[in-house]
Amino acid sequence: EPLYFLKPATSYATHGAVIRPPANYDGRVVFEAELGVVIGRRIRAATPEQARAAIFGFTPVNDVTALELIGRDASFAQWTRAKGADGFGLFGPVVASGVDPATLTVRAILNGRERQNYPVSDAIFAPHDAAARISQDMTLEPGDLIARGTSLGVAPMKAGATIEGVIDGIGALVNTFEAPLAPENGS
Repeated sequence: EPLYFLKPATSYATHGAVIRPPANYDGRVVFEAELGVVIGRRIRAATPEQARAAIFGFTPVNDVTALELIGRDASFAQWTRAKGADGFGLFGPVVASGVDPATLTVRAILNGRERQNYPVSDAIFAPHDAAARISQDMTLEPGDLIARGTSLGVAPMKAGATIEGVIDGIGALVNTFEAPLAPENGS
C-alpha cells in the first residue's frame, strides 16, 4: 500500500519561488524531484481505470523535506511536519494533459549538476493506480495534487542554490534555496 500524507495549503509554492526553511530549523533541507498528478474530477473508491479517466494532467513537483525532522522521534515519524513547512510543496509551472506518464523521465538539477534522473515507470504504483488506492480512503477533488515520490539522488541544498525539477515533455520547475528569515513578532 502506498505511504501518503497531506501537505497544508501554506506549503504550496510555484515556479520561481524562494524556498526557505522554518526559522527554528537548522538541519539539512533536501529536494525531491517528483511527478505531480493533478486530479480533474471527483473520485471516491475508484477503480484504476476510473482514476485514470479522472486525471487532468501532470506537472513537476519538488517535495522539499526538513530531513532531520522525519525521524527525530523514533516512535512517531514526523512526515507532515518535515514536508509541510511554508513553501515546501513546489509545483508547476505548467500542467500537461494528454501525456503518457509511463514515457516520462524526472530529473533534478542542483546548481547545474544533474542529481536525479529516473523513469516514472520505475515507480511501485502507476499514477492511476496510486490515485485509485488513495481514493479508497479519501475523496479526491478536482485540483488535488498527488506527488508521486522520488528516487535516488536526493541531496541537501545550501543557501544560494538553484534547484530544477525537470520532466522532459512537460517543463522545468526552477527555484532557489535561501536561509530562513528571522521570525516575525507575534506571528
